[in-house]
Amino acid sequence: MTLALKTTDLAKTFDIGKRLIGPPRAQVRAVHPVSLEVRQGETLGIVGESGCGKSTLARMLVGLTPATSGTIEIEGRALDRADPAAFGRLIQYVFQDPVSSLNPRKTIRQIMEAPLRQLHAMKGRALEARIAELFDAVNLRPEFLNRYPHEFSGGQAQRIGIARALAASPRILILDEPVSALDVSVQAQVLNLLAELKAEFNLTYLFISHDLAVVEAVSDRIAVLYFGSVVETGPAEKVFAAPRHPYTKLLADSAPVVGRPLGGAQSGELPDPLNPPAGCAFAGRCPRASDLCHRDIPRLRVVEGDQFAACHHPVPH
Repeated sequence: MTLALKTTDLAKTFDIGKRLIGPPRAQVRAVHPVSLEVRQGETLGIVGESGCGKSTLARMLVGLTPATSGTIEIEGRALDRADPAAFGRLIQYVFQDPVSSLNPRKTIRQIMEAPLRQLHAMKGRALEARIAELFDAVNLRPEFLNRYPHEFSGGQAQRIGIARALAASPRILILDEPVSALDVSVQAQVLNLLAELKAEFNLTYLFISHDLAVVEAVSDRIAVLYFGSVVETGPAEKVFAAPRHPYTKLLADSAPVVGRPLGGAQSGELPDPLNPPAGCAFAGRCPRASDLCHRDIPRLRVVEGDQFAACHHPVPH
């Protein structure tokens, strides 16, 4: 098994109420130590409700947010942020809001040229040829290059964002809610495009979303986040068909399904990050919680085969 990406105890803590002198008034741990392995060519889906730490984790992986502790390895090499160009050639980010992620003052040609010049020192005919190749790959017309971001629909802007990420020739793409801002019909087009690009460029994806149906459709494996911690991992079909952590079951039961009443959404909210609970962070919402859950933090462990859960009382089949 060749690993494309590995994180070891990757964590992020934010200071609250910074002062000129002395320590901050408080600290919030947005991401607890996370250890993940992503195989080459795989799509790892990362799911969880708003505020669980998905986007903070994604931004740490691409260097947009510095990690407080832990390490990131790509293809067996520890990432060295001292060389941003080397970093950018390995891993790139596709943003949730496609239009606002593009510089409104620059033409699409200028936006596409930037990574090619900065990361690969391209110029002249080679630069033009590469841009044409990338635009063809994402099914965009060459005349779009002379327009500005506000002239495009959300689907077109997201294709431009994907082309810009591919310009770096990365090994890994971090897809942070890449279709949540798009119409349903456009979502399907972009998802199909991403599948084609993955095969064509031999890419590895981390697909972050709160939409379980989308994640299940595109992912090989799933990592479920709750309150900054990974609470379950496993093959996509197993995690959704037979969730072993009560929180994963809550997510699955809360997803809208035609003909089924909505449920699960009323089952509480995330704990207060300024006053985190002792023991399992999900215990206050969990129907299976015991005194042990309120006292001891569960560790991620094998519950069956290649399915892992951080739970003292996993959901039985």
